[in-house]
Amino acid sequence: MPRLSEDTRAKRRQHILSSAWICFSRDGFHATSMDDLIAATGMSSSAVYRYFRSKEELIDATAEVGIGLVRDIFARILETRPTPGPSQTIATIIGELRSRTQHPDYDLSKLAMQTWAEALRRPPLRERTRALYEETCGHLAELARRWQENGHLPADADPEAAASVIFALMHGLIVCHHLAADVGADELVRGLSTLGSGLSAP
Repeated sequence: MPRLSEDTRAKRRQHILSSAWICFSRDGFHATSMDDLIAATGMSSSAVYRYFRSKEELIDATAEVGIGLVRDIFARILETRPTPGPSQTIATIIGELRSRTQHPDYDLSKLAMQTWAEALRRPPLRERTRALYEETCGHLAELARRWQENGHLPADADPEAAASVIFALMHGLIVCHHLAADVGADELVRGLSTLGSGLSAP
């Protein structure tokens, strides 16, 4: 049998992952069996097991992709010149998160919520998730420092604190989408401005 090219292997791995995301979006991690996942791929079980030896490996890969996408949002923003300001960044975050919900077959934001619960149950996944999120917060702190340099934030602002707020907001937006109601960029900016005025008042 001829050896598969790296490109073919990557495409097959992604096909398996995408098939798993369909099942996970529909039924959740724990109600989905490995047999369900294999059936969704249309591949033989031996072919699937060459790429993922268990459902846990598929869940871990799903978490890695999801968190990596979040981290990459801010890596791309940092590469943009001139650096987008806070309001534009919030609009970008909301647009990016919304795009995660619009695939016709699966919802990556729903998988993110499942990943958080899975990370609480499995310490190795929790530690990996924490490390990736810390990297994301580092990008956010660097972004806040640039806002200081550009006059969007006062000189005595705390970049790490600003990063923590944006990080918390981003994940709260996902919860709102699934369990409450979507929050638009304009509403979020108005709310933050209102809170900022109240918190800075004597």
